[in-house]
Amino acid sequence: MSKRHSAKYKLDRRLGENIWGRPKSPVNKREYGPGQHGQRRKGKLSDFGQQLRAKQKLKGHYGDISEKQFRKIYEEADRRKGETTENLIGLLESRLDALVYRAKFVPTIFAARQFVNHGHVMVNGRRVNIPSFRCRPGDVIEVREKSKQMALVLEAVQLAEREVPEYVEADHNKMTAKFVRVPALADVPFAVQMEPNLVIEYYSR
Repeated sequence: MSKRHSAKYKLDRRLGENIWGRPKSPVNKREYGPGQHGQRRKGKLSDFGQQLRAKQKLKGHYGDISEKQFRKIYEEADRRKGETTENLIGLLESRLDALVYRAKFVPTIFAARQFVNHGHVMVNGRRVNIPSFRCRPGDVIEVREKSKQMALVLEAVQLAEREVPEYVEADHNKMTAKFVRVPALADVPFAVQMEPNLVIEYYSR
């Protein structure tokens, strides 16, 4: 098992939730945590514990972004006008790796980061290899011609476990996607309930 897969499934088991809705997640069989003490009854989480868990879950969903990077996204969301929780989700969903994942060009968010890193993606006709690159409404994301027949891409397009959300227009024949608009929290197809309000509380305490 590759490092990517083990890290992904370890995160699921630690949180006790299938945060990407993957059919192979170990949580589908065992909802308790990993290790010999995983089945012990858990005590009630403190307010801080709930906030930390909410942050780990949201951060993990986007490929376990580094703490430094995630905090910078929160700080920008806090500076912007409007509701900080909505701003936070909007910024996370505007990342190039997140949009490549939402467009179903790859099967997982981890694969999306690697796919972008390796130069398989273009934005508005220009090659971009930075997963955190921020897209704007109207931007067109395209899989490079030589990458369109990769097994990873062909597998992802056929996945029945998730749909392309309304704020992304994807054409799987041409392997292009248009970022239509910045989504609100209610628009994002999270497999589990996310609580960005607790994430805001965690950072603003």
